Amino acid sequence: MQIYLDISRLCRRLLQKERPTGVDRVSLAYVRHYQDNALAVLSENGVHVILSKANSLRAFDWLLTQSAANTGRLRWLIGQAILASGFSPTPAPGILLHTAHSGVESPRYFRSLRRKGIRVAFMVHDLIPLTHAEYARPDTPARHARRIDTVLNHAAGIIANSGATLTSVVDYARSTGAPMPPTVTARLAPAITYRGEISHDPVGAPFFLMLGTIEPRKNHWLMLHIWRRLVELRGADAPMLVIVGRRGWECENVIDMLERCSELRGFVIEKPDCDDEYLYQLLQHARALLFPSFVEGYGMPLAEALALSVPVLASDLAVFREIAGDIPDYLDPLDGNGWLDRIQNYAAAPCTARDEQLARIKRFNEPTWTQHFEAVDNFLPTLG
Repeated sequence: MQIYLDISRLCRRLLQKERPTGVDRVSLAYVRHYQDNALAVLSENGVHVILSKANSLRAFDWLLTQSAANTGRLRWLIGQAILASGFSPTPAPGILLHTAHSGVESPRYFRSLRRKGIRVAFMVHDLIPLTHAEYARPDTPARHARRIDTVLNHAAGIIANSGATLTSVVDYARSTGAPMPPTVTARLAPAITYRGEISHDPVGAPFFLMLGTIEPRKNHWLMLHIWRRLVELRGADAPMLVIVGRRGWECENVIDMLERCSELRGFVIEKPDCDDEYLYQLLQHARALLFPSFVEGYGMPLAEALALSVPVLASDLAVFREIAGDIPDYLDPLDGNGWLDRIQNYAAAPCTARDEQLARIKRFNEPTWTQHFEAVDNFLPTLG
């Protein structure tokens, strides 16, 4: 069976010299797994180009390298592929793996593939813009609805990153009357691949870590208010908060606190751009990862922290319990006093609650890409 990989989003982000997001890291894992036997596909506004075997291998290598030096080569390769597209032979029947939401809103692309005998398996990461529109940009819910409608009407199969995501897809299909294609749930492995020696503490004082784009559903605003109260209560003895993630959308209140709240200066460190090695150092020395989100489709930082034996204080979400069971300490994302008390507790050394979670972490069943692709590889041949 010929495998095709849509690499459009990966190419676009490399050309824009942007660091891979969580979704991009998943797509890169698919490139890494299938690169020897796959052909690359580029799509834009419903039009697509299939790269030759040689050019596919070049593109896969440059994407996995993620070097800025390859941007010029990639731009040239894309131009050559477009020029040669009119002379390309008829592609072999097979299956396209589309692992990012970008571009899925254009059914023209997938109708064209179907005419060529190429079926599509989509990965669905979440339905948050539909289930929690208040956390999305104003135009995103309608666009995401078009994406999920396309998936339900054109998929040979759906790969869900969690049971929680699959439940959301099934509920949406039922509410719209759309057909439900065959599905498989395949959990995602931690994206941080750097596992070096434990290095020096990059902060030099007790600190907690938040990881993810600054956006309303991540609940940074509550954490910043908690940190202001910690400074009021403990003064110079207050722990630090390190926020790793770029500023996103509709988060002006968070930005106001970061930039204008004098009480937080010296106690909150913002890291908008952080490589894996430095992130690994932060995780190794953090008192805990804080994950107070209101909603998540998966929650990669949770798996990453527990895989590195880092305690987690997390919102009590079904998807988090699906990934981690009873290992983290869970709190309601609206329980400000509960978070304040738990953070103060975890900041102390020794801390019985933290030690108890460290003991529970030893039984964490870390998701692996081997397990993920075993599920996917067994699923694809069933999509007749």
